Amino acid sequence: MELQKQTSDHSGPSRQGNRVDSPAGRRRRRSFAPFVLTFLIMLVLWILLSGKFDVFHLSLGVISCALVSYFSSDLLFPNPDLSLGKLIRTWLRFVSYIPWLMYQIFLANLHLLYLAFHPRMMDLIDPQIIKFKTRLSSDLSRLTFANSITLTPGTISIYASSAGYFRVHAIDAKSAEGLPGEMEKRIAKVFGEG
Repeated sequence: MELQKQTSDHSGPSRQGNRVDSPAGRRRRRSFAPFVLTFLIMLVLWILLSGKFDVFHLSLGVISCALVSYFSSDLLFPNPDLSLGKLIRTWLRFVSYIPWLMYQIFLANLHLLYLAFHPRMMDLIDPQIIKFKTRLSSDLSRLTFANSITLTPGTISIYASSAGYFRVHAIDAKSAEGLPGEMEKRIAKVFGEG
């Protein structure tokens, strides 16, 4: 009787063919689009950084990029359900985000230059830690946000949790006033979260 109860209970892992259908036994479904996009990105970088255009080096690049893309495409593109079109649109939006980020880095550099050469520099510098919860939901968008903050002079991401809580060190009140603000909105737009 006890044996029948255990076999009819569907709370445990069930077998389908030779595969165990449990969280530990499930294999992740692999999509072709992330593999292709990762391969193309890596191959372009290989060609640009190697500077070798002969058949031997290009074939080594293709083989290396294919192997690395096969094993790690899910790191760059963790969602296997995205189509190739959506992935390309996301990366194009990301590329359009980069000039805005460079402009913000330039402005922050000018601000720090102003602070460094101001006669009352010690009065103007007011280090502080800003705490906030971001509305970004994916790990990749939060990572991009944390790195963008750190790349902008005057601010450093010192803590970012998987629940979306951030702690950022800012050199003064002006550097801190824009957080999370426009940068968070633009990153949400890049990753389709806004």
